[in-house]
Amino acid sequence: MENKSNISIADVIQKLEYYCSYQERCHVEVRDKLKQFNLTSLEKDTVIVHLIDQNFLNEERFAQIFTISKFHQKGWGKKRISNELKARHISSYLINNALKTIPEEEYEMMFIALVEKQWNSLTDTDLFKKRKKCCDFLLRKGWESDKVYDQVMRLN
Repeated sequence: MENKSNISIADVIQKLEYYCSYQERCHVEVRDKLKQFNLTSLEKDTVIVHLIDQNFLNEERFAQIFTISKFHQKGWGKKRISNELKARHISSYLINNALKTIPEEEYEMMFIALVEKQWNSLTDTDLFKKRKKCCDFLLRKGWESDKVYDQVMRLN
């Protein structure tokens, strides 16, 4: 195991360039990664400034890629995506811009498909329990509550 306390700034920069290049990262993730190296605050800031200047670190790009990928891969709604980005200290401005990258028609189609898939997977015979389970699933995924309740109440 390498001694991380004697690592040069150039080596840290190289490691973090690689860390940021194989997956989009936000500032919080990079700061967390920097904690494993014995650097001063000024050295950490120098590394982050370098990553930003060289376009390895870009919060706007991170927010947009995070939004689209979580929407497509996990079926998350806008509320869940927004909350997850807030947890990563992304600004409201960048969150709102990223959410606008989801086409509204595609958002509606994904929602309807998820509702139908979840509804058909539930085996409860009690309609009330089945609706509750379906609603709970969609709310955990971050879909808007009024939209969820309206759609699920139409099912029987």
